[in-house]
Amino acid sequence: MNMLITGAGRGLGFELAKIAAARGHQVAACVRDASRAGSELAELAGRYPGLVRIETLDVADEEQARALAAKLRGEGFVLDALVNNAGILLGRGGGIASLELDDLKRTFEVNLYGPLLVAKHLTPLMRESQSGAEIVVHIGSDAGSFAGAYGGDYPYALSKIALSMFAKQLNEEMKPRGIRAIAVHPGWMRTDMGGQSAPLSPAESALGIIDLIEGTTEVPAETWFVDYAGKAMPV
Repeated sequence: MNMLITGAGRGLGFELAKIAAARGHQVAACVRDASRAGSELAELAGRYPGLVRIETLDVADEEQARALAAKLRGEGFVLDALVNNAGILLGRGGGIASLELDDLKRTFEVNLYGPLLVAKHLTPLMRESQSGAEIVVHIGSDAGSFAGAYGGDYPYALSKIALSMFAKQLNEEMKPRGIRAIAVHPGWMRTDMGGQSAPLSPAESALGIIDLIEGTTEVPAETWFVDYAGKAMPV
């Protein structure tokens, strides 16, 4: 499979790229500036020449998304899987009275508008499929659901529930092409965002998500919001 993964420089995105390459998939590992990619990602590309390519993509920059799509199209890089992983968490630790509008705007730029722009320009590169094997994965959150709503983290939670709605809409649009779109709750992970007290490693979550992408873990056709193990999440 050919995969494109955003936010691949660290955390879950890096582990997704690492596991995908180890399983023989070609990966376009996207970071905000390929010339300044971290040593781990650069080492991964060196370990898997021909499989891992590092690409520049700030998901909130439509011109970069358009340019990357044109570059990949020109090189004949057809996509089987698109993983919208890049995300940010701003404005923690306060209630509605301390909400900063700039935090809300920036969070939506990355967590919602980014996946929209990436899908706009990169899904045309995806293969038609009779089997439904091609897939768009949005890394969502249980915070982005009515069932998981709690007081606080307004920018993050609101952006993620909007992302879940986008996943559902995109899934309906892509069905005729044999492409699925799902939102995936990756679990509470030990990352910069999740903190070191989280019970799950990024590698454990990434293993489950790659199984979803490959179809090893099957998701019923009517289901579009799952956790990293493929279990349906409440909306």
